[in-house]
Amino acid sequence: MWLYLAVLVGLFYLLRWYRERQVVSHLRDKFVFITGCDSGFGNKLARQLDLRGLRVLAGCLTEQGAEQLRNQTSGRLQTVILDVTKTESIAAATEWVKERVGDRGLWGLVNNAGVFHSHGCAEWLKIETYKNTLRVNLVGLIEVTLSMLPLVRRAQGRIVNVSSILGRIAFFGAAYSCSKYGVEAFSDILRRELQHFGVKVSMVEPGSFKTAMTDVQKSLEMMKQTWNEAPAHIKETYGQKFFDAYHDIMKQGIMGCSTNLNLVTDCMEHALTSAHPRARYSAGWNAQFFFVPLSYLPTSLADYILTRSWPKPAQAV
Repeated sequence: MWLYLAVLVGLFYLLRWYRERQVVSHLRDKFVFITGCDSGFGNKLARQLDLRGLRVLAGCLTEQGAEQLRNQTSGRLQTVILDVTKTESIAAATEWVKERVGDRGLWGLVNNAGVFHSHGCAEWLKIETYKNTLRVNLVGLIEVTLSMLPLVRRAQGRIVNVSSILGRIAFFGAAYSCSKYGVEAFSDILRRELQHFGVKVSMVEPGSFKTAMTDVQKSLEMMKQTWNEAPAHIKETYGQKFFDAYHDIMKQGIMGCSTNLNLVTDCMEHALTSAHPRARYSAGWNAQFFFVPLSYLPTSLADYILTRSWPKPAQAV
């Protein structure tokens, strides 16, 4: 019985490997719009797709970021300033893209822009932190998608939304995790609703990677600021010892982030160029072999594994 099961599993993965190796045709004629290209995954993907010959349209938050990207790429790549929190900026970028793609439509939309301000426990964070994070990571992503969707539908193209492993199993970063759970839900619904139009929707769920969002010094300074600005009763509840231990745990986690961004951008590229893209891509070894399996365990067991090394608050019962 086990031999038959092993053979079936092997055949499944062999068939999937064969299907996923098939590449769409005429890639050099296809336009891809990427948000958040100043740094990190977006910047790396823009350069990667440009090398492959696709027509990259890169949305950058700053002119400095746009200029640096243009200096690193070919003349095919074009940039536009985009703030995903502003409706007028999204509308202007959409018109800019429409002028360039014409009747061909937009083959690929990669929603990559994001922020991470969840440095601390859930009740340490101000409500503005939740709102600002959701405004960029979720509402901005939704608004960009809805604005660009007619162009993607015309090309029967692809939408690639950057989620996170924290959108699969949340254990820290309350505001960020909430936003990524929303991205997962929106993507699932969109994928099912757009299948009749020939549009494919994929999610990329990165694990821990070293980008501007996970800069060690900046992250630890923001965590200290969050703690210092917390109300007195919160500090009494948790205690300085808890914060110090929590700070050290987060520092170790951030310092352990992978520097190989290709593990993420290769997933994005596959979602854009494969004839049979996946609905979900778990990027990174810790995502694939720890967090994803952990998400399938009973909740009580997952809770124990994730929190067994956490410090106890001063007023813990």
